[in-house]
Amino acid sequence: METELNGSKTSARSLIEFDQVVAGYTHLTILNELTLDVRKGEITLLIGPNGAGKSTVLKTLFGMLTPRSGEVRMAGKVINGRTPRQLLGEGMAFVPQGRNLFGSLSVLHNLELGGLQLPRKVLKDRIEEVMVQFPRLRERINSRAASLSGGEQKQLEIGRALLVRPEVLLIDEPSIGLAPIIVQDVMQLLRRLADSGKSVLMVEQNVRTALKYSDRALALEMGTLALDKPAAELLNDPNLNRLFLGGHAKK
Repeated sequence: METELNGSKTSARSLIEFDQVVAGYTHLTILNELTLDVRKGEITLLIGPNGAGKSTVLKTLFGMLTPRSGEVRMAGKVINGRTPRQLLGEGMAFVPQGRNLFGSLSVLHNLELGGLQLPRKVLKDRIEEVMVQFPRLRERINSRAASLSGGEQKQLEIGRALLVRPEVLLIDEPSIGLAPIIVQDVMQLLRRLADSGKSVLMVEQNVRTALKYSDRALALEMGTLALDKPAAELLNDPNLNRLFLGGHAKK
């Protein structure tokens, strides 16, 4: 079933909706009346050339930027102006680009800091859930985060985000600095999360690999939605590089 949203079609399963959103930085407008949706139980991949607005979508959704106009909705509720802390409490988590850990602290302390808003008993149980998901983190539980490999650090970042059991996981460039085999592990983890009913919105430079694990691809161009296609269909499009990636898609 599909419904009309300001002239565009939106699935009835939509969990996140951008409705004519305008957003940017100081006097620079990046998103230009952007309308898109993210559906429950799917990995949605944002693609497009540098400057198209991909990371700005994530920051606007997670309350790091406030829309100048338009609406951002989660489960039908307008969330414009909500803070990241409020959004965490409502079931949204964000794993930003690069390393965002407390390097001098242990794996355990990084996890504890990520779950400060949880009651102590609940936090203990959630950390155990993360250990089951990431056995390598259990082995390194008392090691400083800075001593972990790139793949282990990414596992810790994602594990920390999962402490709040988010319904929506935002992740920006998860493959940066990772060996190809670790990238596959991360993608498989995101796929399992989506298959369990979570919604994943991802920006990823390694587009061809990401498309293999995604359900839909949304191509942005100058802050607007240029294309919305099933990921498998776009993966086989011979014009993928030229049209949406500036000719630099990774194989």
